[in-house]
Amino acid sequence: MVHELNLRILPRWAYNEQSILAYLRQEKGINAQAVRVVKRSIDARQRTIFVNLTVRAYVGEEPPQLYFEPYIYKDVSDRPSVIVVGAGPGGLFAALRLIELGLKPVVVERGKDVRERKKDLALIRPQQRVDPESNYSFGEGGAGAYSDGKLYTRSKKRGNTDRILQIFVQHGASPAILADAHPHIGTDRLPRVIENMRKTILACGGEVHFQTKMTGLLIDHSPLTIDHYGKRIVGIEAMKMVNGQWRVVNEFRGPVILATGHSARDVYRYLAASGIDIEAKGLAIGVRLEHPAHLIDQIQYHSREGRGKWLPAAEYSMVTQVQGRGVYSFCMCPGGFVVPAASGPEQVVVNGMSPSNRNGRWSNSGMVVEVDPLTPFRGNTDDPLRVMLLQEELERQCWLQANRLQTAPAQRMTDFVNGRLSADLNESSYAPGLIASPLHFWLPDFISTRLREAFKLWGKQKHGFLTSEATVIGIETRTSSPVRILRDGETLQHIRIAGLFPCGEGAGYAGGIVSAGVDGERCAEAAKAYLLS
Repeated sequence: MVHELNLRILPRWAYNEQSILAYLRQEKGINAQAVRVVKRSIDARQRTIFVNLTVRAYVGEEPPQLYFEPYIYKDVSDRPSVIVVGAGPGGLFAALRLIELGLKPVVVERGKDVRERKKDLALIRPQQRVDPESNYSFGEGGAGAYSDGKLYTRSKKRGNTDRILQIFVQHGASPAILADAHPHIGTDRLPRVIENMRKTILACGGEVHFQTKMTGLLIDHSPLTIDHYGKRIVGIEAMKMVNGQWRVVNEFRGPVILATGHSARDVYRYLAASGIDIEAKGLAIGVRLEHPAHLIDQIQYHSREGRGKWLPAAEYSMVTQVQGRGVYSFCMCPGGFVVPAASGPEQVVVNGMSPSNRNGRWSNSGMVVEVDPLTPFRGNTDDPLRVMLLQEELERQCWLQANRLQTAPAQRMTDFVNGRLSADLNESSYAPGLIASPLHFWLPDFISTRLREAFKLWGKQKHGFLTSEATVIGIETRTSSPVRILRDGETLQHIRIAGLFPCGEGAGYAGGIVSAGVDGERCAEAAKAYLLS
């Protein structure tokens, strides 16, 4: 017999199967042989912390060995090809879905595989520079591979998010992500999962080409039967990195799923120069705010003991309106690290990540202000690249503040709010190092003023949050794509070019790993429909 129960229990019962079984025996009189957690979330609104669980208790029988029916991937080596540009979550999930649909994915990735990429990331600190083709944005796994692996999303109307989590589990992620309200794989574990996804693609006859960069689209201008499309994409031109030099290799033929991520600025420039319809898109820009993890635990769990023995590192979510614009926390990383996320020369950009156990000494979050593409900053309001140009300008200013290194300009939180340069800085998780800088002064006023007001408000709402122990670190600009590649809402193809499927976060249609994966699957299905039309 299987009992499905909704429980509200203390943390000491909630994070271990044997503890849950003991609780069921003592408190519910259910002598179960096994239990499976279906959903788990923390309720920290009151001083006594509870964990809400939905569990299945198995009495007189064992639970099924599998959490779900595995997805089947068959050989597609002799099937029609679809070109997938980019091996981030959008591209990888598109490739796996193509295999399910009986099509051969040919994945083209400008960066390195996920293991080789890690070696280049390790060189940023000693060399104080970034490899423009292998960094926290470019390479197998995309921007999420080494910047946390958080899987929480609100974009559940666009597709089956549970399916995305299940595919991650099928490729090696912990089944806990199927139950947790805020699922998280962890930067230390996600690379192995990504490798397994690649192995599935290759085992089924798909192709994966690393250090291979798209340089152009192959466009057929011959008349088409589809009236509103004046031309169609038949493939891409690409170059391969050989002995440190880009060299022309060949063409890849087939419809194109363009999943290049939010930092492929050369692709945006190519599209704009080629007359392919794109538009400026709003995003958010701000800073990384880093606190000691124990302080955030104390604030969120209403206890001097912090998380104690049973609870995980505490998360928070902040949002307010200041002078008509949203100001909010972004990509909160409990027990994590601040990392250098630049993707090219003359840039300093920061992001956050957490290992799976989230046991670091600090917790950090992006603190960002909404940027409307019509905001009167520098640039022509008709220029589709104007938000991207703002990103570049601020990242270069940050680099100059950092003495042309990957050290990051920083300020104590209280000094930022009070408008003064910090005489010294807190210890930080940011490996390349910090340099004192008056961010309150050189950040655009429409960003710094709103951040300062929001910090004051949140300091009143959460005692101890506004503190000199916290550090403001610049600059957080890569919250999403600065460009949207226009596509038809039904076919998911570019509005005037058949056979081109703009995909994921880089195309302006997703906002994280799971939503990018969902969009990748939708684009794969649209590519299948296109080939059958």
